[in-house]
Parts: sequence; structure tokens; C-alpha cells
Amino acid sequence: MKKLIYVLGALALVLVVFNLFQIDYADPFTGDSLIAIIGVVAGLCAVLLLIILLLAKKIQQRMRG
Repeated sequence: MKKLIYVLGALALVLVVFNLFQIDYADPFTGDSLIAIIGVVAGLCAVLLLIILLLAKKIQQRMRG
């Protein structure tokens, strides 16, 4: 499970970096740039959720033994 969390986190970070290159910084809130911004935010949310899941698993292991 731990390896899966790391792989999914890496994929989310790759998507964040890809979407950062897709943003037109001169006019970021129109067209494809808006979609790229949404992708960046979604990727960062995914990374945050995976970190929370990883920490919850660590706490669960400590509580068991």
C-alpha cells in the first residue's frame, strides 16, 4: 500500500508540473490556461490527500503495536 501511495503521489506531481507549463501567464484565466490551473489545484489536492493517508497509516500502525 505504501508503494502505491508513493507512485500515485509521483504521478500527481508530474501532472502538476505538466499543467504548470500549460498556463499562459500573460492571461491565466482564459481558455486552456484556466483548465491547466484547475489541473494544478486538483493535483495538489491529490498530493495532500495522499500525505494524509500515509500519515493515517503510520498512526494506525503505532496504535496496533
